[in-house]
Amino acid sequence: MAKAFLAIVAFAVSTLMAGASLAAAPKKQPSWNDLSTEQQRTLSPLSSGWDEMDANQKKKWLGIAKRYPKMKPAAQSNATKRMQDWAALPPAERQAARERYRKLEKLPPGKKQSLSQEWEQYNQLPESERELLRERASKKRNTSRAVHSPPDSSAPPSNTGSN
Repeated sequence: MAKAFLAIVAFAVSTLMAGASLAAAPKKQPSWNDLSTEQQRTLSPLSSGWDEMDANQKKKWLGIAKRYPKMKPAAQSNATKRMQDWAALPPAERQAARERYRKLEKLPPGKKQSLSQEWEQYNQLPESERELLRERASKKRNTSRAVHSPPDSSAPPSNTGSN
């Protein structure tokens, strides 16, 4: 009787442990070929990089694909454009965008509101003025990088000493 009881306890413990390890394992997100035709059509701008995305990214995009049919045509067009823009970004720029987003999420509500208002003002500007601002910002970033970047190690040393 004791042996039977121990066998049952051992079986129950092993079953519970197996169940716990299965529950802790992350759910594998679908590959591109596992998506429905509708999901593939909606997410088509992301097709080339889909299988390299992590589970969280796939989950986010699948959520957008689920909402997509209920969106107004203008919102659908905007979502498609954003997917195309995202897919065109090099991986380093995508990572930088994710980092900026995380930083923005940590801002206090007042600062978020201020940035939101500034963004709305920017979007109200004519395209020519926005382009001018983008060019200025790009030049400013390039100047900042040149000042803060280490010297080019492939450049020959300067001849400042006496020979």
